[in-house]
Amino acid sequence: MKNDKKSLDTNSSVENVEQHLQELEKADYERLYYSQEQTFSADELANTINERRLNKLMAQSDEFLSGLNSEIEDFDE
Repeated sequence: MKNDKKSLDTNSSVENVEQHLQELEKADYERLYYSQEQTFSADELANTINERRLNKLMAQSDEFLSGLNSEIEDFDE
C-alpha cells in the first residue's frame, strides 16, 4: 500500500514537472511570436544601431572580401 502511494506521488510529481515545462515552452513561444510583430520607427532603429561600429565592420568585411578575391585569382594562375 505504501509503495502504491509513493508511486502515485512520483507520478504526480513527474506530471507536474512536465506540465510546468510545457507552460514555460508555450510562454517562450508566445514571447518570440509577439516580439516579431513589433515594428520599430526609424528613430528607434537609429538609436539602436551603432553607426560607427557598423561602418567599421563593413570596412573590415570589404577588406576581407578583397583579399579573398585576390587569393582566388592567384589560385587560378
